[in-house]
Amino acid sequence: MKKIFGFGVGMILGFILAVSVWGFDQRPAPPQSRPVALVGGTVHTVTGGELAGAAILFDKGKITAIGRGVSLPAGTEVIDVAGKHIYPGLFDAFTNLGLTEIEEVRATKDVTETGRINPNVRAEVAINPESELIPVARANGVTTAITSPEGGIISGTAAVINLDGWTWEEMTFQAPAALLVNWPQMTPQRGWWVTESEEEQKKNRERNLKELHQAFKDARAYWTAKKAAALNGKNLPTDMRWEAMIPVFEGKLPVLVMAGNLQQIQAAVAWAEEEKIKIIIGGGYDAWRAAELLKAKNIPVLVGGTLRTPFRRYEDYDLPYALPGKLYEAGVKFAIYGGGWASNERNLPYHAAMAAAYGLPKEAALKTVTLFPAEIFGVADRIGSLEVGKDATLIVTTGDPLEITSNVELEFIQGKKVDLTSRHTQLYEKYKAKYEQKAPTNGLMRAGEGEETK
Repeated sequence: MKKIFGFGVGMILGFILAVSVWGFDQRPAPPQSRPVALVGGTVHTVTGGELAGAAILFDKGKITAIGRGVSLPAGTEVIDVAGKHIYPGLFDAFTNLGLTEIEEVRATKDVTETGRINPNVRAEVAINPESELIPVARANGVTTAITSPEGGIISGTAAVINLDGWTWEEMTFQAPAALLVNWPQMTPQRGWWVTESEEEQKKNRERNLKELHQAFKDARAYWTAKKAAALNGKNLPTDMRWEAMIPVFEGKLPVLVMAGNLQQIQAAVAWAEEEKIKIIIGGGYDAWRAAELLKAKNIPVLVGGTLRTPFRRYEDYDLPYALPGKLYEAGVKFAIYGGGWASNERNLPYHAAMAAAYGLPKEAALKTVTLFPAEIFGVADRIGSLEVGKDATLIVTTGDPLEITSNVELEFIQGKKVDLTSRHTQLYEKYKAKYEQKAPTNGLMRAGEGEETK
């Protein structure tokens, strides 16, 4: 009975969600059909300083010229952005955007696969291009994101996606981008929310570590056997799980290890040394405590947002705000992501802004949500800054995008002019119209009409 009832509720909720999507006539942009020039604005290149009163020209999705006095080809669409600012699109370095819609409705979540060892799971194929959370994030300047599966020990592979497209194939920018590993807690956790005893936690830790090591051992054995079979002109039966891990052993694919506290980070670094693989630390709450180690090993960190409270009661209230500044001073490569929750990715620039208010240089703060994540995931040759030859993925704003008072007025993803409407703007226009209409008074005089009210 519960199963039948649950199925019915899921169907109803799915129908409601579908109706809300159908009512939202927001369409992916068509490919760029002619040259476009944004003229008169301030171009913030990120890598080459600022150019006031300049122009940026792009064609076929690529930037072809930046500067003053740019010669425009015949047929160029000229857009006057005098008084505005042009920045590269913002890059969210870790999220589940496109894989989840309503956190409390299971039917709208496709983040976690069954099982604990799932290296063959690919985030990009599960993306829902119809997600209403994508236009919301995009409207605040987020044009690119790393979207990733979750759960288990090895969750699968993350992908770099553009936040525009009819299908997941159109949205995929680069895949795979990293193999996700969830590092076990190394020390027992204590608190009212913890339901397992310390002994049970230790047993689970040992089991998880054993499974992780065994998975890499089996995958490496498969890789070795496959190479040997190829040398002998034979074919080894394909195992999709271990096949997905071969790029890791070849040094082509980094492992994104989600590790927050110091013990996790240290254990993950030691494990990467043993396995001879490249890793990225995700979350990294205690990364500043291991800064010397991370810098020495050239391991980048994805900081899991700054707009949060300290994890430990004895820590300074501003530790999460100051964390990026500490990593910057220590010389550790890092990027900031918006906390990982798809519904709040629109707040990405404000996480960087908070870091800037607590010690991180302003120029570096902008790079943590543009150039740095592009460098970490190996796509800086195409996005992350405004340079000739790179993708025309950029935003036009009324001011600094890290300032909450600034608005994004224009956005282009690979030269395509993107619609900035979203569920939020739709609701804004709806209720704006409501209050613009004269409400019935039922014969009662409202304040401000007729006689002065007492």
